[in-house]
Amino acid sequence: MLGSSMKIIYIVAAMFFLMAVTSIFITEASESYQDLLNLTQTNEDTRMDARDLAFFLVTHDFDATPKDGYVMVELNGTIYILTPNKDKPGLADIAIKKS
Repeated sequence: MLGSSMKIIYIVAAMFFLMAVTSIFITEASESYQDLLNLTQTNEDTRMDARDLAFFLVTHDFDATPKDGYVMVELNGTIYILTPNKDKPGLADIAIKKS
């Protein structure tokens, strides 16, 4: 009887572990366009270039890559082009990359 009780405890513990790991990955992948828009609109830095912007976005869990004067961000299969604003409000202008 003790053996079957331990098996049940191991199965329940494994299920809790899998749920915890799954929730971590779901939380990290929950970034959306609205999150990106809010982040770029609520912050300003006139000295930020594309490399600085990409670093800032990566520290906020976005998949950002600096290019020649702009940053590419991939969200849910869509690629966005962010161009630093310099003196205009917000951090960047956002456009969708055309195929």
